[in-house]
Parts: sequence; structure tokens; C-alpha cells
Amino acid sequence: MDVDPALIEAAREDYPGPDYVVSDLAEMDLPAHGIAEPLDAILCAGNVMTFLAPSTRVEVLRRFATHLADDGRAVIGFGAGRGYPFQEFFDDAAVAGLEPQLRLSTWDLRPFSDDSEFLVAVLGKR
Repeated sequence: MDVDPALIEAAREDYPGPDYVVSDLAEMDLPAHGIAEPLDAILCAGNVMTFLAPSTRVEVLRRFATHLADDGRAVIGFGAGRGYPFQEFFDDAAVAGLEPQLRLSTWDLRPFSDDSEFLVAVLGKR
């Protein structure tokens, strides 16, 4: 899912097969796009959360929670110093009905610590 149709078209050309949706994450409504089943996993990589308008962050996380299967996971990664402190992210996730199940500092599974410069959070429904 991406709000930019050109990026979705490029994804379709480079990686045919998956369902791609042009939409704003803050308006995520997969059944409206013919995807009725809840998701087992959501991957949100590439600092996406830090590019969102701060006013939409909780809503995006809420929509992730809504679309996850009961035992599904949202995996979200982004760097420090990008205007979205990690604790604020965890607070927003809690408001949205998600809780951290695993906190990592890299995509190669290094443990998270208070001085980590990157976060990979595995979240599940509360």
C-alpha cells in the first residue's frame, strides 16, 4: 500500500503477483479493495512511520490493528532522530490497541537498548 500510484505501478512491474493498493495508510480499508481476510503480518519498513503527519500516526497504527488477524503481527522499523521518539511510538501503539512483543535495534535481530539508533518493533493486538 502506498499513496503514490507511480510507486505502486513500479512495484507491480518489478514484483508481479501480490495485491497492491493505492491508498493513504491513514485511510487503510482493505475490504473496500477486495481484500477481506485479516492479515497475518504487516511490514512497515523504511522509516514510513516518520514520514507520516504526526496527527495521523495513531490512526495508522489503529488501522494496522484493525486489519491484523487476532494472532497477527505488525513489524515496524525506523531510525532515531527522525522526529518520532521511540517511547512516543510505543505510547501511540498502546492507544491504537497494539503492544510490543519484541523490540530489536536492527533488522538482523540485535537486541534493543535505551541507546539504540534504530527500532524494529514486533507488535501484536492487546
